[in-house]
Amino acid sequence: MSAAIDQNRRIALAKLFGGRGLPLPRGIISVCSAHPLVIEAALRRAARQDEAALIEATCNQVNQEGGYTGMTPADFRSFIERIAAGIGFPVGRIILGGDHLGPNPWRKLAAEDAMARAEAMVTAYVEAGFEKLHLDTSMGCAGEPVALADELTAARAARLARAAEAAAGRSGRRLPVYVIGTEVPPPGGATHALDELEITHRKAALRTFDIHRRAFAEAGVDAALERVIAIVVQPGVEFGNANVALYQPERARDLISGLDEMKGLLFEAHSTDYQPAGSLAALVDGGFAILKVGPGLTFALREALYGLDAIADILSGDKGAGRLAATMEEIMLAQPDHWAGHYSGTSREQRLQRHFSYSDRIRYYWPDARATQAVDQLLARLPGTIPETLVSQYLARLYPDVVEKRVAAKARDLCLAAVDAALAPYAAATAPR
Repeated sequence: MSAAIDQNRRIALAKLFGGRGLPLPRGIISVCSAHPLVIEAALRRAARQDEAALIEATCNQVNQEGGYTGMTPADFRSFIERIAAGIGFPVGRIILGGDHLGPNPWRKLAAEDAMARAEAMVTAYVEAGFEKLHLDTSMGCAGEPVALADELTAARAARLARAAEAAAGRSGRRLPVYVIGTEVPPPGGATHALDELEITHRKAALRTFDIHRRAFAEAGVDAALERVIAIVVQPGVEFGNANVALYQPERARDLISGLDEMKGLLFEAHSTDYQPAGSLAALVDGGFAILKVGPGLTFALREALYGLDAIADILSGDKGAGRLAATMEEIMLAQPDHWAGHYSGTSREQRLQRHFSYSDRIRYYWPDARATQAVDQLLARLPGTIPETLVSQYLARLYPDVVEKRVAAKARDLCLAAVDAALAPYAAATAPR
């Protein structure tokens, strides 16, 4: 790691942490989820490590119209703070972020209408106390190309920054920090099989920053540019429905060298889900100090719930396997909007993807009342303490922690432990050395 990258890390993370009085880590985990057990697991890990917790919501998930969770930014903040209060985590150590903030939820509308709604969304995020905003205006709206020219993307990002700055001034909220750049799939992830990904070129990253610098100046928000802490680029990291593109540091060497020319900036790594610990550590070493993870956490939670469902059937002698999976299948078939455009193949292949895809689009369905009821019924079917032998059979990743008494063999504890196990390599990658 070069001295320039290390200095960039300190400058950018200091802006992100906003004077919270905590020691600066090498990097930070950005947890992108709205599942209460995922949030609780993330906060519990941050508490054990005496760190801040960065929790982010996407534009499709949370916006002024409710998003697919039904939550506005203010609702999401209250949701997170209720979970924190329940476990005694200090709310002052929570950093809320907004991901892919732009016209994406309204891209079928005319550009001006979509951008007006995006401005209202950014305003609502800032007024609710979100402090880290990823501005993503790269997608075309009605009648426009799918991907826009860099200059138009930057101009629209500057327009949203201007709305955010004004909202912070009116509401007395802390001025936000910003992330720019969009060289990743749109919210929801990749929808195709992954071969070899094209790494962002160093010159392209430098050009992204330069174009945004000029656009922010033209929009009269030069001060906001001083609070841009990171650029989103593609380092060769992604996951699809059935495979994961692992980070290869040697392929990103030229890209990383660009940080030497961008004082105070980091790279933000999206779609790092399912990367092994060594890859995550190498990303942080290369200046990707913000590691975003989301589907990988709910994937781990789904694994735990399905394992518990099998255990409940064994204990009850029920020959009908998979009550929870059957309920989730019914819900997804009745409401296909969140998966139909993302999964392909035969009906059997689509069924496999609905439940077991790395993209984990089943996560969109856990808030459904029928899913919540099915999970509650599952937990009620299980004994207070689950036999260790069944943990070994159906939740093997958690068995060592259970048998060594680090995790209680109780259903809820096992769910939290499954998410925590997915967070563990991120914690190792971002921890001081």
